[in-house]
Amino acid sequence: MHLAKLVIKNFRKLKHAELSFQPGLNVLVGGNNVGKTAVVDALRALLAGHDEPYPRLGEEDVRRPKGGTSSGDIVFEYVFTGLNADDEADFLAALVPDAAGKFEAHIKIRYSEPDKGGRLRAKRWCGEHEDIGLTADMMENLRGVYLPPLRDASQGLKPGRTSQLARLLQLLAEEDGIEGIDKALQDLDKELKKHLPIVNTQKAIGTRHKTMLGEQLAQLLEVGLSASDFKSLKSRLSLVVDAFEIEQNGLGFNNLIYMAVVLSELTKNPDSCYRGLIVEEPEAHLHPQLQAVLLQYLQSIQAVDGEKPVQLFVTSHSPNFASIANLDSLVCLVDTGTAVETFLPRSIDFDKGKREKLERYLDVTRAELFFARRVIFVEGAAELMMVDALAQRMGFNLRQHGVSLISVEGLNFDSFLPLFGDNALKINVSVLTDADPVAPKVGPASAAADPAAALAAAPVAASTVAEDTDEEEDEDAEPVYPAPGDTIIVSANTAKMKTREDDHVRVFHGLKTFEYDLALEADNRTAMIKALKELRPRIAKSLEVTVAGKVGDAEQAKALFCGMFERKQNNVQKGSFAQSLAQVISDKTVPFEVPAYIQAAIKHVCHAAVPTS
Repeated sequence: MHLAKLVIKNFRKLKHAELSFQPGLNVLVGGNNVGKTAVVDALRALLAGHDEPYPRLGEEDVRRPKGGTSSGDIVFEYVFTGLNADDEADFLAALVPDAAGKFEAHIKIRYSEPDKGGRLRAKRWCGEHEDIGLTADMMENLRGVYLPPLRDASQGLKPGRTSQLARLLQLLAEEDGIEGIDKALQDLDKELKKHLPIVNTQKAIGTRHKTMLGEQLAQLLEVGLSASDFKSLKSRLSLVVDAFEIEQNGLGFNNLIYMAVVLSELTKNPDSCYRGLIVEEPEAHLHPQLQAVLLQYLQSIQAVDGEKPVQLFVTSHSPNFASIANLDSLVCLVDTGTAVETFLPRSIDFDKGKREKLERYLDVTRAELFFARRVIFVEGAAELMMVDALAQRMGFNLRQHGVSLISVEGLNFDSFLPLFGDNALKINVSVLTDADPVAPKVGPASAAADPAAALAAAPVAASTVAEDTDEEEDEDAEPVYPAPGDTIIVSANTAKMKTREDDHVRVFHGLKTFEYDLALEADNRTAMIKALKELRPRIAKSLEVTVAGKVGDAEQAKALFCGMFERKQNNVQKGSFAQSLAQVISDKTVPFEVPAYIQAAIKHVCHAAVPTS
């Protein structure tokens, strides 16, 4: 039995959110202030109660539209699936058949009718009718534990009657074991009382007590073990870590220890049909390596004999978690600017091999895409270094616009793009790629040439798309060096990317490659040679003469491009050159023109905002 669906209506930033969960681990990711804590509180509204009070909701928790006033009720809907016969018996009143005829348990909570203090009253019911109340037995069968962010785990591990350690000890104790502990404690207490220090201490206290109160009022005093039986012992036990008291241990490790105790208690508890663990921001006290270790463990948890399955809900804004987590476990919250929407990467149909490639490429840097508000994808390090500098030349600060620059390290856009668009993550995405033009072929295909006079690349005819765009382009093909205004046929890979465009995802390319397109402007060639002088002064000096001897922008751009990146040997490294050029154009007194297609890409993700000074 697991929570398969949660619907949240009219709660804080969430107008209407539907979240689907899987058995086992679910990692809820999203940027700050996107509604992750609202989802946590919606879970707690049903699953709390054992260890903590249910969250109190007030009038301020009702969703308030921008420029409007809050109104209506807060409603949470829960759908549990995977019930066995015993679960169905325990949740009989909540059962609703699904499309396949199997039974689900449906539970709803409505918060409405505020009292004088503004606190909303909660009504809980189940099944298909509001008049069927949720019984106390059903609530007892839903066991949940919530671990808040920035928690002091050592407090939860301290000795006490209700500590997690005491609960676990009680669950694992059998009658024979309890009797054995009681006898061992009593025998130890008797032995201790024979020792002289204890005898003298008891005698000193007893004598003083009798002198103070007299024979009639004095009480019988004994010095001995305060935990003389199992019941009192379990509330006094504590953990010792590497010979240190738990309070002296680090916060991060204490949180991991506490989580281990809680999970042990949940899996060993036979009294509930459902067990859930809600962990908010576990990365708060963990460095990246421990984050990875924890997530890998949570993903690997499987129910074994004698243990009950636990469904885990982890909220995080750590790219480490997003990069390591299995795509099936991710639940994304995205602020589209008009509403907060949910997205499940597991719902995407990837082309063959692309999902596996994406999982390999989702390192910490690229996992930032799950938290981004807008994204510019580029091919490699050179564009990664240059695009931000080019945006600054246009007057755009990409960070302030919430734009994430992500390199796919080659032409792996088709592994990332399925995550975005009208039917996925609804955020603006610009793809900056090379046109990599090919020479027209003899025959009908040559008629499919695509005009690119504006350097902003209109859609390319389907006939220019190769059957398998993963294959390398023909290495023996003659390189093409187009001039502004020329008609080009883009590479098969670029053409295929263009077919993925929609209202949110746009693909931008120039006439050839990033560096060649930069070099088509006269002022840009001057700046590029200046940057080259910082890296390879001899090559720069030679190229300066060679470029000056050519006629026309295309010929000069070709000479500069080939002289740096298509040499017979000792090619200039594009990444190093981009870093040097970015430094040169950071001086705004240096003339430099941003190519039109790059301007269009930046404006798309920045919603064509007015450039800042």
